[in-house]
Amino acid sequence: MTFSEFKQIINEKFPEVTAQQMEQFEKMDALYRDWNSKINVVSRKDIDQLYRHHVLHSLGIAAYLKTQMPDVYDRLRGEGPYSVAAPLKILDLGTGGGFPGIPLAVMFPNAQFTLCDSIGKKIIVASEVAKGLDLKNVKTVNARAESLPETFDYVVSRAVTALENFLPWVKGKYSEGILYLKGGDLAEEISTAMAKFKMRKGSVCQWPISSWTTDPFFETKMVIYISKV
Repeated sequence: MTFSEFKQIINEKFPEVTAQQMEQFEKMDALYRDWNSKINVVSRKDIDQLYRHHVLHSLGIAAYLKTQMPDVYDRLRGEGPYSVAAPLKILDLGTGGGFPGIPLAVMFPNAQFTLCDSIGKKIIVASEVAKGLDLKNVKTVNARAESLPETFDYVVSRAVTALENFLPWVKGKYSEGILYLKGGDLAEEISTAMAKFKMRKGSVCQWPISSWTTDPFFETKMVIYISKV
């Protein structure tokens, strides 16, 4: 997917995106190519699919919020009655090179993002890309979630591990919910986590990204929303 193809999708799906935000999305390609040549966080062949496999995939969370939780979407963008509300705080756990956190930070400049990873070299890439995009709403942390002293409104993440492993890492770290990107048949994984942590019925929902885009890459990709456990 070229940037032009990506731009066309964004203009159609998120017409509220500003020219400045679009410029930031465009700059991602050169920044990731440069830093990936120094510290490999995206596979060599995958870097050519940056916009489809990483940026657009990350924005699946924004699509979920816009279609399923519009009040949260508006608040993250600081729109309407939320223009004077305190910024929501988002933790991207296991961010790697900055996904989904950096594309979401571009999309939601009124929210505060903490990008966290236990692997230092990955945080270097995320930090430098954020600087290159002049993202004032991003800070990066080389740490494990359990060691973070603060709490957040939401946690976002992309296929870091099975839910039964992930949930203990963020216990007590969020007040609203988790937005988790994952693919495949997740019924057993969700069922196992719900039973293990005695989660109430209806606290976990799956949303297929394929309901938002017909791109075959997203056919099995899901946004999992978990309300506060």
